Amino acid sequence: MIESNRLKKRTILEYSPILQLRRNHGLEHATLHVLAEKNLNQRFAGYSDFKGFWIVGEVQTEELVHAIEEALSRLRKGDYRLAVHPNCGTNFATAGILAGGVASLTMLGSEKKLKDKLERIPFAMTLATLAIIIAQPLGLLIQEKITTTGNMGTLRVESIRKIDQGAFSTHRILTRSA
Repeated sequence: MIESNRLKKRTILEYSPILQLRRNHGLEHATLHVLAEKNLNQRFAGYSDFKGFWIVGEVQTEELVHAIEEALSRLRKGDYRLAVHPNCGTNFATAGILAGGVASLTMLGSEKKLKDKLERIPFAMTLATLAIIIAQPLGLLIQEKITTTGNMGTLRVESIRKIDQGAFSTHRILTRSA
């Protein structure tokens, strides 16, 4: 009999380059959570790509190394909630797409006269507001299921390099999976 694992089809999210990006994104978020726990009054930002991620904000390299190590350790122990962040661009994009989409739809079918379009604005605003309310949990779900993963697999950090950018500092973190 054929094993059920052989029959399981992989989704596009499980293919190497995309999985690498999702892991980097999850580790970026986890690192931002750990940094925020230790630096309550500091602001940080991050950006992930296929090679690793960037952390922007005033943090010493040694402190960042410890934050990444803690984040990776906590993810490996199953603390997958760290891979999802409330200030992720996925959340903002979800809200923008939904709010802009429903606002645009309210204008379909309106007459060409400005007065007719202006009369629809309260309806457009109401639907856009509802879309933003719906987008909050939806953006988090999209992160959890699509744009990030807390399962780090064989991901490891290869290098961390500080790049001074005038008024703020940036760190480039390169990762690799076996």
